[in-house]
Amino acid sequence: MTSTAAALTEAELTSLNEIPHPSLPDGSTIYGGSKVFPDLQAEKGDTWFTLVHGLAHESSVSFVAILQATRAQRKGFETAIYFYGMGALNCLATRGFPTTGNSAFPGEHNINNQIKTLIAEGGKVYACRFGLSLHGAREEDLIEGVIPTHPLDVQDAVIHYARKGAIINSTWMF
Repeated sequence: MTSTAAALTEAELTSLNEIPHPSLPDGSTIYGGSKVFPDLQAEKGDTWFTLVHGLAHESSVSFVAILQATRAQRKGFETAIYFYGMGALNCLATRGFPTTGNSAFPGEHNINNQIKTLIAEGGKVYACRFGLSLHGAREEDLIEGVIPTHPLDVQDAVIHYARKGAIINSTWMF
């Protein structure tokens, strides 16, 4: 019995020992791996456009949107993400604690790193200047390669990509 277990009540120990924890060793398969839909690739001229209005670390919405866009880029789509409103804060290179670039917790820079990966692989990333200004963020603090945009560009970007026939993925978190 460990010192932690010694501090447990008899009822707590009974509850803890009713079912082994964990019941399966690491590496156990608990979900099937069958893919239902074909692994479709982009056809010539296919475009993927994502709108993100989600804040880093408040939910997985922003990170998952970037991962989806990166996967679309790798499938051959012309890919762009537009961060607007509070979503623009995802594009800051100044994230970190106690200094920029240092992760205060594991995964703090997942979004930054994935944005850099998407840009390096040919995707475009836009950040609304007004979204930055609403939260006191500076344009010069954007991740290298992120394209700053005027607030009136949000609607025109949607029209632009819709006219191109893009698959439009719009995320929202508040």
